[in-house]
Amino acid sequence: MENYFSSQRDTIFKNVEVLIYVFDVYSFETEKDIFYYQRSLESLVTHSPNAKIFVLVNKMDLIPEYERDKKFEKHKAEILEYSKPVQIKCFQTSIWDETLYRAWSSIVQDIVLNSSLLANSLNEFSNVIEADEILLFERTTFLVVSQSLRKEHSDLKRFEKISSIIKQFKVNCNRFDTTFQSIEIKNDNFTIIIDNFTPNTYIMVIVSDPNITPALTIHNIKYAQKHFQLLESQT
Repeated sequence: MENYFSSQRDTIFKNVEVLIYVFDVYSFETEKDIFYYQRSLESLVTHSPNAKIFVLVNKMDLIPEYERDKKFEKHKAEILEYSKPVQIKCFQTSIWDETLYRAWSSIVQDIVLNSSLLANSLNEFSNVIEADEILLFERTTFLVVSQSLRKEHSDLKRFEKISSIIKQFKVNCNRFDTTFQSIEIKNDNFTIIIDNFTPNTYIMVIVSDPNITPALTIHNIKYAQKHFQLLESQT
């Protein structure tokens, strides 16, 4: 570890765009963890002062559920204090629930250069086609890149569920030497369309208006592709 901060410091911490630092909530070497964390921050300030820094407090599943938020807020306050004057964002995570997916999605959204412009364009597109909700997923990981919501949804964990289902579907496609292109799901309550959108994203559109046909929604998706591909090329 010391090599990172001595002989390799100039190489490792130069031209860094993002640092993601992971703390184990049950670490038995807290002082050592903080020491290396602060060394990392000092190196970034010297070699990459504009780097974005994200901290994950991991293994939160080991904490009883009724204590998790309180425990996390305590750790977060300490980490923020140790980080001064550097600005960071902190997340509680576990590999056993949706928190890790949510944290990674937030990080991806934060590092997209045109995130606000992308969100505004997605909102405009959603209003034009009268969609209940539109999501952009990163092509490989299926992390949420951007979202437009016009109709509230009660399931706050739906992104993680959708991502898991689609990734499993892609695995099954690969087994049969086929590639995933698009999915259309329709019932009495809504239509869901997931389709290729830009070189780096898939789009999911949810429509509940029975007068809007899937064919029209697909046409609108294809029509909007060029605009969003241009936005993506500018990031």
